[in-house]
Amino acid sequence: MKVLGIDPGSQTLGWGVVEGSGLKYQGVAYGTVKSSPRQAFSKRLLKIYNGIEEVIERFNPDVISVEEAFYAHNVKVALKLGQVRGVILLIGEKAGLEIAEYSPKLIKQTVVGYGNAEKHQVQEMVRLLLKLRKTPEPHDAADALAIAITHFHHAGVEKKVKKTMRKT
Repeated sequence: MKVLGIDPGSQTLGWGVVEGSGLKYQGVAYGTVKSSPRQAFSKRLLKIYNGIEEVIERFNPDVISVEEAFYAHNVKVALKLGQVRGVILLIGEKAGLEIAEYSPKLIKQTVVGYGNAEKHQVQEMVRLLLKLRKTPEPHDAADALAIAITHFHHAGVEKKVKKTMRKT
């Protein structure tokens, strides 16, 4: 299974591809799609769409794993993040990929063991779990890898629960 993790952002969107099965996985690639805050927001969304579409074409993932929306103090930031997530979900559906969403707290809990972990802790644990020589930079890309790793740890559980629910 190949998972494309996405850390949504309107200025810097992180992506990371992790491949494997069960709890055995390895990093394939990671990066970012950067947009200028001076551009019209619609143009930034288009750049995100094109950038992630290119990543999907290049790496051919089976799953897109996306960070769920979280509470933001600034309503405008929350709305923009929601629009970026909408673009990502649309790309996943258009490509016929399985889509999984995980909360920021669950991602940190899974990767670091602590739901309120700091960015540098997530980066270091991603480096260790994927046996990378150096810490993935920027943190948006490390977060995307963490989101993909989270899918490997929780996908099997979700499928078992769904299977059990169908039996009852």
